Amino acid sequence: MARPTKCRRICRRPGWARFAPDGECPEGEIVLTLDEYEAIRLIDLEGRTHAECAQQMGISRTTVTEIYESARHKIAEAIVGGMTLTIDGGHVKLCDGTALGCCGRPHCWRADTRLIKKIKRKEDNQMRIAVTYDNGQIFQHFGRTEAFKVYDVEDGRVVNAQVTGTGGQGHGALAGLLAQLDADVLICGGIGGGAQNALAQMGIQLYGGVSGDADAAVDALLKGELSYNPDVHCDHHGEGHQCGHHHHKEGGGHTCCH
Repeated sequence: MARPTKCRRICRRPGWARFAPDGECPEGEIVLTLDEYEAIRLIDLEGRTHAECAQQMGISRTTVTEIYESARHKIAEAIVGGMTLTIDGGHVKLCDGTALGCCGRPHCWRADTRLIKKIKRKEDNQMRIAVTYDNGQIFQHFGRTEAFKVYDVEDGRVVNAQVTGTGGQGHGALAGLLAQLDADVLICGGIGGGAQNALAQMGIQLYGGVSGDADAAVDALLKGELSYNPDVHCDHHGEGHQCGHHHHKEGGGHTCCH
């Protein structure tokens, strides 16, 4: 009798589950299973070793290598062959928050070295704020931002700020980049629901629907005076879109902007 497949542990389901060629009729469909997606996320996006990935997913390193190689082949086949790539299925279970090295779930933070540093900064009254950035202004489309301006805050004041490029990464990868930057807070304009979920899973506080000067927005946040939209959304797939403009003020009250 065949040995049963061991259930693979994943931290979360993907924010986007289907990709297709732009402007062409797909030549077919490739299905990437959820465990294959998780291996790609952990190894290629987060830079984990196969051993670390195996520990996180609750399987052997050999199995991780097999899953990872299968995933990369499928992705290459979909790109080269002009096929639809769908992420679904697989013998998986969601992380319950007890796995060593778990990423993204707030109650797993102390198992991850990077997130331990984040907690330590907060205990030391330190914080890191990231802002979608373009020429001094808050860039209005999270998924298309080409840079973040990152501010290090100590005792309620900015002690350092620098601009870092995103390398042309898309919506999903940008959330991972913010985690790599150890950001505690994101200030931005419009942002889609999938990216919001990813940020929430990584414990990054979102202040969306904000426009204007980036430095001024950070200063307003630190003073408890930042106007933002807690229900911000972004359905931008072309030109001329608008994001919601009903704003709340950090620290109480709200304003309506049109």
